[in-house]
Amino acid sequence: MKGGKKTGLMAKAGTQSVLASLISIIIGLAAGALVIIAVGLSDPTLGGQSIWDGIRLVFMGLFSTGRDAAGALTFGFNPASVGNMLFRATPLILTGLSVAVAFKTGLFNIGAPGQYLAGTAATLFIALGIPTHSVPGWLIWTLAFLGGMAAGALWGMIPGLLKAFFNINEVIACIMTNWIAANVVTWLFDMSSLKNVVENTKSSYIYSTSYGLTEVDGALTYVKGAGVSTPKMGLDIIFPGSQVNGGIIIAILLAIVVCVMLSRTTLGYELKVCGSNRFAARYAGIKDKRNIVLSMAIAGALAGTAGALYYLAGNTEFYWNTYQTLPGVGFNGIPVALLASSNPIGVIFAGMFMSMLDISGLQMTNLTAYNEYITDVIIAVIVYLAAFAHLIKQWLGKRGRGARAAAGKEGDK
Repeated sequence: MKGGKKTGLMAKAGTQSVLASLISIIIGLAAGALVIIAVGLSDPTLGGQSIWDGIRLVFMGLFSTGRDAAGALTFGFNPASVGNMLFRATPLILTGLSVAVAFKTGLFNIGAPGQYLAGTAATLFIALGIPTHSVPGWLIWTLAFLGGMAAGALWGMIPGLLKAFFNINEVIACIMTNWIAANVVTWLFDMSSLKNVVENTKSSYIYSTSYGLTEVDGALTYVKGAGVSTPKMGLDIIFPGSQVNGGIIIAILLAIVVCVMLSRTTLGYELKVCGSNRFAARYAGIKDKRNIVLSMAIAGALAGTAGALYYLAGNTEFYWNTYQTLPGVGFNGIPVALLASSNPIGVIFAGMFMSMLDISGLQMTNLTAYNEYITDVIIAVIVYLAAFAHLIKQWLGKRGRGARAAAGKEGDK
């Protein structure tokens, strides 16, 4: 009976997905360690201790507390690093959810960067455009947050509409809307009065939301400290010295809402059925076109929310001259969703893990002769393997069937 329970657990799709992700992570971390060893052996200035320090930071960089008087690495609970990890994980979780929702409904939302930019622009225009001396801060924050979400949803609807009514591949449509968003956002900010002219070295940046448009000597001007920011919700006490705020709590709550929506509601069922077979869904009376547009709108809203929460922190500044590139956090949602097998709850942990690697890379740069690009190699390997998660799950499934067959033969005896 015990053997039967074990093999039954291995046969479950959820178990296989988790194991496939864990295998991808372990191989990725091992690849990072091998790169560190290879670089250390090829550089005569790096000794065995440097190699060992690099490997330890790959696995435990989040808990590094620096070096002691003798120069040895020290480890322990580092509240600032953990808090910054949670802060960086917030947009990753939301863009990961954006991609995961589309995956669940049979669509590939590669347009998260454009939706993120649309949400960012709407948020900053609202947060910095409403005078803080006449409107309560909490209302400005709420309007900016909802505005970012709505802008992302509207931008996500564009490829959804093209897919639903003209059968244009959503990947091509998303790529086009990404670059349109980059150029439109650049143009809007270039024409605006939101560029930071108070601090001379930051004219290429938009004011952070800690600046508020308020009246000074009868004229409206931007004053630092008069703006709005996401409430800390006590997290600054738990993680002193970090950027973390209540945004991580909002992201986790949204992941739970998405999970419930997909698994416990009629809407979620219809979205998944359309993703499995659009024509069969239509035959069954489900409005496939509506659900395709709605799926991309939900995905866009989540990516827009990522931009809203990141820039409503009050301590982040947007580089407005963005037409030459796209925000990496939008694309990073893809590996987060792949690693989580598009499970909304799994996305929370996958986003935190990716953020943890980011922190490890920074620690490696600050404390060793290595740099953060080694963590990029780790992420690349993990993403590559996560893309083949289906093959890994097939292999695990075969092992599970083999174990069940062996258990059956023993039972016959």
